[in-house]
Amino acid sequence: MMIDSFFSYFIVGGFMKITVDELLQKLGSIHLIDIRDKESYLEGHIPGAKNIVSSELIYHPNRYLDFDKEYYLYCDVGYISEDVCMRLRMKGYRVISIIGGYKNYLFKR
Repeated sequence: MMIDSFFSYFIVGGFMKITVDELLQKLGSIHLIDIRDKESYLEGHIPGAKNIVSSELIYHPNRYLDFDKEYYLYCDVGYISEDVCMRLRMKGYRVISIIGGYKNYLFKR
C-alpha cells in the first residue's frame, strides 16, 4: 500500500478498516469477500464480492487467501468482519474490514 493512501485507512486493534465511500472508489480493482451466510449473500451483496462464510475463512484461510494479496471483508454491520480480520492478520494475511458492512453500503450507495 502506498504511503499517501495509508492515511485513508483506520488502524484499530492491529487491523485496518476502510469506509464505504473509499470502498466505492476501489470497486472492480480489489479482492472483496462477503463473509455472511449464503442466503444473505444471495439476497444481496456488493458487486464483485465473493461469498466465503466467516467460519470457513477463519479455519481454512489457505484455501482462499494468498499472503501476498490484500482482501477487503464485510459482514452485515462490521463487527464480525472486524473479528475475522483480527484473526487473519494474526496469521499473516493482509485483510481490511469495511466499516458498517453491507448495511452501510446499502445506505451509502
